[in-house]
Amino acid sequence: MPTSSLLLLLADGRFPAGAHAHSGGLEAAVAAGRVTDLDSLEAFLVGRLATAGLVGAAFAAAAHRAVTPAGVTTGPVGRGHPAGRGTTPAATAPCASEHADRAVRGSALARLDAELDARTASPALRGVSRRQGRALLRAGRAIWPDAPFDDLPATPQGAHQPLVLGLLCAAAGLSRAETATVAAYGTVTGAASAGVRLLGLDPYQVQALLVGLAELCDGTAADAARAADDPPERLPAAAAPLADIYAEAHATWEVRLFAS
Repeated sequence: MPTSSLLLLLADGRFPAGAHAHSGGLEAAVAAGRVTDLDSLEAFLVGRLATAGLVGAAFAAAAHRAVTPAGVTTGPVGRGHPAGRGTTPAATAPCASEHADRAVRGSALARLDAELDARTASPALRGVSRRQGRALLRAGRAIWPDAPFDDLPATPQGAHQPLVLGLLCAAAGLSRAETATVAAYGTVTGAASAGVRLLGLDPYQVQALLVGLAELCDGTAADAARAADDPPERLPAAAAPLADIYAEAHATWEVRLFAS
């Protein structure tokens, strides 16, 4: 199966969702002396894939599943029409079945949001996830205004980033497996890029490191996509307590290069 250009678009670090402002916890790990070179960066990324990467990818895939009818392959919403202009059909009053479908999707997404909140022990990281979700949602609404973003839970701080990503990937017509791949990939590439800035590492060597992690990243995404069939309470709950502690400390810094 050929790789979708939209998959590459959503996985691109230049996608306007603010991911470049976050180090995935690497800045705090560098300050603590736990990441100092290429080898320790690799260990950090492997650990991140096994914890935040797996959890985030599973919840993104589960959100995709929640808004995609079983057995149905959908195309992109509003493809080729910036901000949905030009070919968007006139709005019609939703029928009773559409209201029911929205209620089901909204309930499923609310459960996922609550379960992901419970899996994120650090208040700082919960806030980061929701801020990134809001940024991603702004991009999603501009590109695919007809996507069911209104089904996301109306929490004061916005939905968690993996849930928004799942809906964004569904709007792009990506599969559940591709959605998990985008999520897992973003878990390591952002932190790897931060390593170049924080440690002055050779960017070519860092890219070679990411190539070496590609198989592990794909395996994590496959595990996450399979897990998305489970009820929300049974989705992966891998934790990294030290990362949570570092995140709380990092949030108190007056001077820092990254937001998280």
